[in-house]
Amino acid sequence: MTQPSDPVLAAYRKSIDNFDAALIHILAERFRITQAVGAYKAEANLPPADPGREAAQIQRLRSLAEEAQLDPEFSEKFIRFVIDEVIRHHEKARAL
Repeated sequence: MTQPSDPVLAAYRKSIDNFDAALIHILAERFRITQAVGAYKAEANLPPADPGREAAQIQRLRSLAEEAQLDPEFSEKFIRFVIDEVIRHHEKARAL
């Protein structure tokens, strides 16, 4: 990737790249934990999804987003995407 000759823009982009890397590592750790949850749910014969917990988490994260001055709609779309992927993994674990 080529960096711009503008040092201010280059510094901003370097910070963004660092945040992106941190997000990927945080998501990887989150999914390691949720995979363990999926294995436990399959073993305990629990359903892959928990709509009550999902709704509570979405509301909690919307509130956090508002406090952080982040668009709550964006935060809900993001966490919904993550939750849907987790459920897909849990359904897969159940099928094994």
